[in-house]
Amino acid sequence: MRLFDTHTHLNMRDFARDLPLVLRRAQSRGVEKLLCVGYNFRSSAESVTLSQTVPYVWASVGVHPHDAKTVLDADYKFLDTLRSSPKVVAWGEIGLDYYRDLSPRPLQQEIFRAQIRLARKAKLPIIVHERDAHADLLVILEEEQAKEFGGVLHCFSASWKEARQALDLGFYLSFAGNVTYPASHSIREVAAKVPADRILVETDCPYLKPLPDRKGRNEPAFVRSVLEFVADLRGEPAEDLAVHAWENAHRLLCLVT
Repeated sequence: MRLFDTHTHLNMRDFARDLPLVLRRAQSRGVEKLLCVGYNFRSSAESVTLSQTVPYVWASVGVHPHDAKTVLDADYKFLDTLRSSPKVVAWGEIGLDYYRDLSPRPLQQEIFRAQIRLARKAKLPIIVHERDAHADLLVILEEEQAKEFGGVLHCFSASWKEARQALDLGFYLSFAGNVTYPASHSIREVAAKVPADRILVETDCPYLKPLPDRKGRNEPAFVRSVLEFVADLRGEPAEDLAVHAWENAHRLLCLVT
């Protein structure tokens, strides 16, 4: 079984002391490729550096909506410089978060739109974060014509109705460890229904460690647990879902399988 963890934060301090061991454990569980996702300027630069050091790690660059209030116009040039690395295959994570509201909503929308335009210019898919903001998110994706270059709604946690809207825009849906939590009824429904050619799996590590043990740090090795759980929801062999998720990740990120 070949696995691609399409959303990790190996650039966080949680992995500073034992990253080589974390990567070896991932490989022992079939994780052959990983995407290290930027969420601000520092982490984006660290993602690129890690991708240049580890052959099977790729990078994305971007500013999370929580950090929208920190962005200056000159910072976009920094991100644009980072994306020139051949290991940068996506722009993100970007989006809207009305759950925590750590940046003003109008500013979140402005920074989201600006980064979508940069992604279009760079011809990169976008990695989208969304919490309690689906209506505004959908409007922005449509108005900015994001369907032209596509992307993924990572750690999908909305309803099937919202999932269908994202699918109609050509986006992929990615599922993380929270799909295993007992209260995640709507997420499980979506994971069971999403077409096989639009599904991805991720850890979002160090967050969202899957059951049976939610305590402690999540890491890429556990993406296999996520995939096996989703495969059981869908009533299909884990090996078959792994093939679909592997091919989808490569198609989204324009990588050779």
